[in-house]
Formats: sequence, structure tokens, C-alpha cells
Amino acid sequence: MRSARSAGRRTPDARYKWIALSNVTLAVLLATIDLSITIIAMPDIFRGIRLDPLAPANSFYLLWMILGYMVVSSVLIVGLGRLGDIFGRVRIYNLGFVIYTVASLILTVDWMHGRAGATYLVVFRVVQGAGGACLLANSAAIITDAFPRNQRGMALGINNIVGVTGMFIGLVLGGLLAPIDWRLVFLISVPVGLFGTVWAYLRLEERSEPQRRPIDWLGNLTFALGLILLMVSVTYGIRPYGSSQTGWGSPRVIALLASGVACLVAFVAIEARVADPMFRLPLFRIRAFSFGSIATFLSAVARGGLMFMLIIWLQGIWLPEHGYSFSDTPLYAGLYMLPLSFGMLVAGPVSGYLSDRFGARPFATAGMLGSAAAFGVLWILPTNFGYPEFALALLMMGLSMGLFASPNRAAVMNSLPAAHRGAGGGMNQTFQNSAQVISIGIFFTLMIFGLSSTLAHTLRSGLEAHGVGAAAAASVVHLPTVSVLFAAFLGFNPVQHLIGAHALAGLSAHNRALLLGHRFFPSLISAPFRAGLHEAFTFAIVACIAGAGASLMRGTSRKSRQPAGEIRAGRAEADVTATPVA
Repeated sequence: MRSARSAGRRTPDARYKWIALSNVTLAVLLATIDLSITIIAMPDIFRGIRLDPLAPANSFYLLWMILGYMVVSSVLIVGLGRLGDIFGRVRIYNLGFVIYTVASLILTVDWMHGRAGATYLVVFRVVQGAGGACLLANSAAIITDAFPRNQRGMALGINNIVGVTGMFIGLVLGGLLAPIDWRLVFLISVPVGLFGTVWAYLRLEERSEPQRRPIDWLGNLTFALGLILLMVSVTYGIRPYGSSQTGWGSPRVIALLASGVACLVAFVAIEARVADPMFRLPLFRIRAFSFGSIATFLSAVARGGLMFMLIIWLQGIWLPEHGYSFSDTPLYAGLYMLPLSFGMLVAGPVSGYLSDRFGARPFATAGMLGSAAAFGVLWILPTNFGYPEFALALLMMGLSMGLFASPNRAAVMNSLPAAHRGAGGGMNQTFQNSAQVISIGIFFTLMIFGLSSTLAHTLRSGLEAHGVGAAAAASVVHLPTVSVLFAAFLGFNPVQHLIGAHALAGLSAHNRALLLGHRFFPSLISAPFRAGLHEAFTFAIVACIAGAGASLMRGTSRKSRQPAGEIRAGRAEADVTATPVA
């Protein structure tokens, strides 16, 4: 039997590399589908467990049902990538398939209702996220080990774009399955996960050279605690505090932010001194890795909240205004966003292939600039847009994202020393996942600020104009803006919930039917929503332009006949293996 070291030196072969790519791409697709499938299924999930998502006390469960999976993935990915370098990437990856599949099955058997049922789902979503983190942390490294350098851009492009597209496929699947039974959004992953697990254990080979090293427990602890504190602060920051529409000024959020930053500062100090660190700080000496990771972060910050804004726009406003019932909007929101997925599927593999031949910098930079332009088009569209113009903007966005993502990821992975691809790939994935959580917090905060400036007056005057008494209408003014935003996000018509059955009973049949219809609430919040949308899209444009600048500074991809990234990677590998500080 060949040793792990000799296995690690085997050259890629034509058959195995496609086995590795197909299995890893299936895993990444499953992991990213689960990032979004619950978003669109949330109304049916809350109805199924009999919990009112618009009650202020229940916003915690709403947020953590969505963000819990993302947070745990962000926290664990670097450590799991490092464990892959130590114990074998395929071993950690296969374990992830098992954890993910078992957690998906357990999620389908939630027998409880109310907050107990919601807590059960949140806990096992976190477990499911841990399995997904094992898969995502080592997927890029397994592909990089399996493919020759001149094909990695194409292979990583396919993997990356299918993964990103999985987030939008999840929206359609959630819209199709949740109305039948909310448990199906978790059950669908079980047979596919079981198949992928067996396939991975039977066919994947360990092509890396595991290096048994001590585990950096203190570094892992401070990093995980720091990220958790920062991301928990996001969930409290977008909730109201006192008379403020957001909680960013609350003592709790300030304490969470300060503690999180302190933990991360301590983490950096530990990593600079420990002999075998989790986070390979010397990898940032590699220009292609450092600027590629910065570009990854800025891209994810720009687009991380985009999906939520588009869902609110379609599900809460545009679709009801065009005659769709609230029960149908989740499915159609996913379908109307398909041009975005199509653009990424087309551009991703093509740009990855071209970057293998001509280098990553021109494609990745152009992709970020194209994304900024697409956000600009969305910015100028009216709230009640014509769908062809909206679809064209989404297609432009998808093509631009695909043009950036594949070359950028290939350049980052190609720049890494072979022994540190797991840790480096995990670091890059952490930048992406944590940026998506941060982006959601930023987008929601900007939306809340934009909405709150005119929402109270608009709601009060709109309700009074249709016969609602001044006292009942005034009570709506004190409703937190985030509750209205969540109502639009979930595709709910919250009018009856807001003003109560007693106030509605005193209205004429015409006014009551109008208020409870599917056009009144969307048309009422349309103008305030537009103000918030402008704030969010302006931020995204700035982040994309900054990302283009970072991508441009990654350096040329080729020097003479040897890629410059490879030259620097070799130097960095020497640095990493030569000194204990590395």
C-alpha cells in the first residue's frame, strides 16, 4: 500500500480529476443550496411550527434560522482547512458529508411547536453548517490537488460557480417544496447527501501530504470566539433598541463588537508566536493570495445582501403588485431571479478556462467593474419595473459575478504552497462567508435607515385614508421598521397583524377587502423601500469598485514561462517551512 507521502506525489490523471471535481461540486452545491433554501421556505416553516415570525420577541429565531448556518460555516472553515492539511483533506471532507447528511435527516423530524420547535431547528441548522464547513473548507484544495495547474481555473470555475448558483437554486427549490411540506426543504438533502457520502468514501483519494502537527487550540478558540461575537452583534444590531430603529448603539452590541475585536487582536498575536498556527499569516506575503482574498471579501460584501434585497423587492412588493398572491410569491421570486444564476453558469467556466491561458487579473477586475455597473442599473430601475429590464440587469450581474469568481479563486489557490492549500483555501472561504454575514447586516441596516425616514408617515396616512381610526393607525407608527422589512422579506401581508381584527371589523367591506388584498401593503411601502434600496445599492457599487482596485493590484499572472504566483508561492513555502513563526 502506498504511503500518504507517495500518494501526495502522484500526478493528476485524466479519470480521477473528473471524479474529484464531480463529487466535490455536488457537495458544494448541497452546502450552498442550504444557505438559501430556508430563506424562501421561512413562511411555511414558521406556519408549520406555529410561531409568529413578526412578533418582536421571535425575530431572534428568524435571524438565526437564516444566519446560524452561515455563522458556523464562517467560524469553522479555517480550522477545518488546517485540520485537512494535518490529517488529510479527504478525511475531513468525508466526515463533513456524514455530519451534513445526518443533520439534514434530524431536521426533518422536529415534532415540537413554538419557540421549542424553532430552537430545535436553529441548533441542528448549526450542526448542519458544521458539516457544510468541512465540505467547503477542503473542496478547493482537493480540486487543486487533482488537476494540473493549467486546468485549475476551469475546474475551480465550475466548482465555484455551481456553488454560488446553488444559493439561487435553493430559492426555487424552497418555493416548490415548502408549500407541500416544510420538512421537504431538509429531507431533499438526505438521499443526495447519502449518495455523495458513499461515493466520496469509495472513490476519493488522498492526494495531499498530511503533516502531523500540534493543533493550535488557543488560536482556534480566540478566532472562533471573535467571529461569533462579531456576527452575533450583527443580529442584534439590525433589531430595534429603545427608541432607535437599530441596535448598533446599544450597550450589548457595543460590548459584543469590542469583545469580538479584542479576541481577534489576541488571535493575531497568538498566531505570530505559536509554532504551528491555524492561520498561516506568512501566506499574506504572497501578493496574489493577499489581494485575491481582499477582492473575495469585497465581492462578498457587495453581493452578500443582494439576494435578500431582491427577495424583498420581488416577494414583498413587485409580485403582489402584479397580481400574485402572497402564498405564491416565494416560488415566483426564485423563478424570476433565474437570469442571475444563468449568467453565472455561463461566465464562470468560460472565464476560468480563459484565465488559465491569459491570467486572472483582467477577467476578475472586469467582473468587479461589471458588477458595479449592474448595481447601477438596478439603482435606476423604478420600483415597479418592467421585467425585461430587470432580467437584463440580473443577467449582467450574473455574468459579471461569474467573470470575477472563477479566475479570482483559481489565482488564489494557484498562489498557495501545496502543503498549505487547505489552510489557505479555508482562509479565503472564511473571508467570503464572513463577508456575506457582514453584508446582510450592512444591507439591512441601510434599508432600515432609508425606510424609517418616511415609513411611519406613509403607513399612518395610507391607513387613515382607507377608514382606519386615528388611534389604530397611530399604533402602527411605533412598529419597528425591521418588522415591516421582515414582513416584506417573508412575503406576508401584515395589515391584519398590525391593526388587529377589532379595527378591521369596523371598516366597510370595500375598505376591508382593499386593506387585506395583495396590492395595498406593497404599494404603501414601495416609495420608502426605494429610498432604502438606493442606500444599499450605493454601498454595493462602492464595494465593487474597491474590489476591482484590489483585483488590479494582484500583479501579473505570468512572468516569462513560469507563473509569477508559482514563483512567490515557492518562496513563501520556503518561508513557511523554514521558521517556527510561520
